Amino acid sequence: MKKIVAIVLAVLFVCGALAACGGSNANANNGAATADQKKTDFKAGFIFLHDENSTYDLNFINAAKAACENLGVECILKTNIGETNDCKNTALDLVDQGCGFVFADSFGHEDFMIAAAKECPDVQFSHATGTKAHTENLANFHNAFASIYEGRYLAGVAAGLKLNEMIEAGKITAEEAKIGYVGAYTYAEVKSGYTSFFLGARSICPTATMEVQFTGSWYDETAEKEAATTLINNKCVLISQHADSMGAPTACEDAGVPDVSYNGSTVESCPNTFIVSSRIDWTPYLEYAIKAAMNGDKIDADWTGTLATQSVVLTDVNDKAAAKDTQAKIDEVKAKLESGEIHVFDTATFTVKGETLTSYMADVDTDAEYKGDTEVIADGYFHESEYRSAPYFDLDIDGITLLNTAF
Repeated sequence: MKKIVAIVLAVLFVCGALAACGGSNANANNGAATADQKKTDFKAGFIFLHDENSTYDLNFINAAKAACENLGVECILKTNIGETNDCKNTALDLVDQGCGFVFADSFGHEDFMIAAAKECPDVQFSHATGTKAHTENLANFHNAFASIYEGRYLAGVAAGLKLNEMIEAGKITAEEAKIGYVGAYTYAEVKSGYTSFFLGARSICPTATMEVQFTGSWYDETAEKEAATTLINNKCVLISQHADSMGAPTACEDAGVPDVSYNGSTVESCPNTFIVSSRIDWTPYLEYAIKAAMNGDKIDADWTGTLATQSVVLTDVNDKAAAKDTQAKIDEVKAKLESGEIHVFDTATFTVKGETLTSYMADVDTDAEYKGDTEVIADGYFHESEYRSAPYFDLDIDGITLLNTAF
């Protein structure tokens, strides 16, 4: 019996030595594996508000899969997780499954992710579109967003070119260049988005105006289609959106109204009306954050992706629906945004109640009273997503009419 035990122990010793040295390639790196090689069993978990049917969530799902594949880590996806305690429970379940990094994609997930982070200090938690990481000061909880207002501005440029084409063709007059916008909620994130889109359009078509119809839901195909139809019936001649279904693009295709969608191309379903779409590519952030979690490196509390990090992207322009030379103009304006020659929220390009703004205290540090706490206008423009990653532009500028509200 002693002989058998000795043999077993010897085998275990050899196997352990081989494992510690990287198996048969033990001579590589003098027997020491790299940090990434040590973490090949790393798991990353993801929580999504909806599933692949939501363009918003699909954008995140694709990024999560791409980032994990690029890094060689296991990817665990959880879909249709509500903005309730179910989010916290799901996050804790992902930790129990061995995830060293957990990510959630919806604004209402934030408090539940914070609660999970407090219970699991050795696991890194990241949350998209949130506002509290820079004030919570948890070493393992992080927010991320991107300067999507720049992408929306560029999409607005494409919209302005289309309006000008319609004016020049005699289809509408300059005064009839009215845009319709389907929004989910009357939040700063949505206001920042539709305002930047409008400013991009008006930089090309100065007579453009816009109406906004809110649905009160991030994903409601029926409500979004009804909202787009309402706007079309109000004589809006081009539609865009910050809502997550195919409702608005479908309404546009049915009515033959040009459409600028969000979070991905709708050209296959709407070949005659889709112009272009902007979106955040979350792959760069997820690769950065997962790799940092794998290697024990610090993750920024509040990370903002940009055009330069390739976090803000546009789809290919659909030449069938877009105005001539749209891509060339987008490229020209994009270069000016990247160089700082122009700024999306240049205060010389808009007014609020007839006045040009020289100062504005934004609600950057979240509190129950939603009071402004940070001066955000300097050097002639509103500095969006610089003092925290999530948007805080919540102004109602002249030229945009809200048909309803939804908080």
